[in-house]
Amino acid sequence: MRRYIVIGRLKHSRQGGWEGEINTLTIRRQIRLVPNDDRGSCNAPVFRIMLGWQHIGEAWENETRKQPLRTYLRLRIEDPLCPLDAFLFPDAEADCASLIMDCSRNAPSSQPTWEDLDG
Repeated sequence: MRRYIVIGRLKHSRQGGWEGEINTLTIRRQIRLVPNDDRGSCNAPVFRIMLGWQHIGEAWENETRKQPLRTYLRLRIEDPLCPLDAFLFPDAEADCASLIMDCSRNAPSSQPTWEDLDG
């Protein structure tokens, strides 16, 4: 059984990305997801994660595997104490999003289904 924990809430920013607070044991800061305008390939991150002016990670766009299909972001944050892999799921209106960490297996290859998060 997978366990997920909400570690932040973000909202759309005026610049086209996301902004909000992340709360973990080692991080309690405002972060921004800034669109990556310098994408050289389709595998390049869609967003850069910023803490102030410092680049601390990347985010890639993914889609859930089961119905209903939902688009979400897979984040990799380079925390000096513990790198963090998380998922950003927009709500139905796509105005706000929940930043979720997989507590059962914190690996970039783990992909949640919407049923995992909804129930």
